[in-house]
Amino acid sequence: MSSINDFVVRFANVNGTGSASANSLFAKSIFRMGVPVSAKNIFPSNIQGLPTWYEVRVSEKGYLGRKNGIDLMVSVNPQSLKKDIASVRPGGYFVYDSTKKLYEEFLRDDINFIGIPLMDICNKEFSDPRQKQLFKNIVYVGALAKLLDISFDEIEKLLSEQFKGKEKLVIPNVKALNLGGDYIAENFEYPLDFRVERRDLVKDWILIDGNAAAGLGAVYGGASVVSWYPITPSTSLVSSFEKYANKLRKDPETGKNNFSVVQSEDELSAIGMAIGANWNGARAFTATSGPGLSLMNEFLGLAYYSEIPVVLADVQRSGPSTGMPTRTQQSDLLMAAYASHGDTKHVLLIPSTPTECFEMMADAFDLAEQLQTPVLFMTDLDLGMNEHMCPPFKWDDSRKYNRGKVLNAEELEAAQDWGRYKDVDGDGIPYRTLPGTHPTKGAYFTRGSSHDEKAAYSEDSDTYVRIMNRLKKKLETAKTLVPGPEFYQENNESEIGVIFFGTSRYAAEEALDIMRADGLKIDAMRLKAFPFCKEVEDFIDAHKQVFVVEQNRDAQMRTLLINELEVNPKKLIRVLNFDGTPITADLIIQPISALNLQSI
Repeated sequence: MSSINDFVVRFANVNGTGSASANSLFAKSIFRMGVPVSAKNIFPSNIQGLPTWYEVRVSEKGYLGRKNGIDLMVSVNPQSLKKDIASVRPGGYFVYDSTKKLYEEFLRDDINFIGIPLMDICNKEFSDPRQKQLFKNIVYVGALAKLLDISFDEIEKLLSEQFKGKEKLVIPNVKALNLGGDYIAENFEYPLDFRVERRDLVKDWILIDGNAAAGLGAVYGGASVVSWYPITPSTSLVSSFEKYANKLRKDPETGKNNFSVVQSEDELSAIGMAIGANWNGARAFTATSGPGLSLMNEFLGLAYYSEIPVVLADVQRSGPSTGMPTRTQQSDLLMAAYASHGDTKHVLLIPSTPTECFEMMADAFDLAEQLQTPVLFMTDLDLGMNEHMCPPFKWDDSRKYNRGKVLNAEELEAAQDWGRYKDVDGDGIPYRTLPGTHPTKGAYFTRGSSHDEKAAYSEDSDTYVRIMNRLKKKLETAKTLVPGPEFYQENNESEIGVIFFGTSRYAAEEALDIMRADGLKIDAMRLKAFPFCKEVEDFIDAHKQVFVVEQNRDAQMRTLLINELEVNPKKLIRVLNFDGTPITADLIIQPISALNLQSI
């Protein structure tokens, strides 16, 4: 089947062999040719030696979610050879290192085999053992460039950029690239029946991962302190914050840092430091994943009850326990929404693109201070660690940080009966002070124990009920401040609706287009935050059946919707994927189409 700019290539490598940079070079060269592309790095949690895959989808239509079926597999890992051959669609191509012969039982009659003696080529052309291993990856990139009609000029430009300041490394890399291309030219017909053709479809867009975008968003959002404990897949978010802060948060006169990055001894101390910094007037955050969030529950309850703003970035991965640390899921939702013992509810922000990672991370600090409560930024490994296309970020330099209800010295002087936990405005949010604002007024004792409106310790039942009801009212106010959902139709046109969120967006949007092209109208809504606003409830009420797409086993978002909106459980239908890889459009289409056929 012939196609232009519409195919999937998967690389099967061994972790720790330097293949990731070569595979990324392949994806970026297509992007530089103006063609939409997305890449998924599927890697093990050990340091080296186990199978790793890198999957690249090329889509002129801009469908950048995962897709079932591999059009071209590049396999240089004997451990996964049988599985890799089986994953190629009929009529597809299998590129392999023919230095060693393939086992007869692995061969298939319905796919095309392209053998390239990668190791023999490198042994002949390079003397350094490490170079032989590394350049094998560049040789197959050159071979693919010839097979798929990818511009060698673009790849060479990328190599020059990658090794800027180390120009001596460019020459052998270009040599390896041409070795692969020359071997194809001498031994095979090219290009293949699918290939890349230059377009102008990506405009001025960039490729960036969500963790880098969120780290930059934290800098622009005013964060000056991050305390953290390393955990995959959130570590690079903090590293990105530090990198950008080193450029943007230095005193221009002294050169000293205007920020602090603290690696703590564990997750509990990490969030404790962030809460303390926020109490003292800084904008501080921490970043973690599921296991760390479990350990942070106690302090999240403290911040909720004592009403101290803090931002927590949760880059979700597969659980439970250690689970699959390097696989993606959306499985921390219930724990995040109700984190800590007792009656607690937390604000969740749920980005789906690097742009939203940048914007929502910056907004999280405003929200946390406006509401005086923890705000959890809920991304996942797929968005956090894989590069996605997005337009350049925009920032309004005139924007002022919203510090919420913070009394200054003059306001404290004029206040007649200030109480730290008094609801003056009826929105559930009291007025707070920062340490040292006034020499004699505004001080109070921050406690996690039951307290009254003036922060005094109290176990009086009526007082406790008043405080808890006010905190509940605050969450009602939060519904007016968090981002509302995105709708995919101006007016509802169907009895069937679909709800999705986060990185499920990519597959869901493709699924919607496919179903609509087949004449099946589906109304759709993408959630961006919790607690749910009235629009979410109205959407569900307006439809007979609503499919809830999510990437976990237990339908956690569906549970949240039922619990918070008192929806009839029979109305919400699960569409689930929890194998650790991003959901595909096919998985979404199947149950919806099946229901439609039953109703005809």
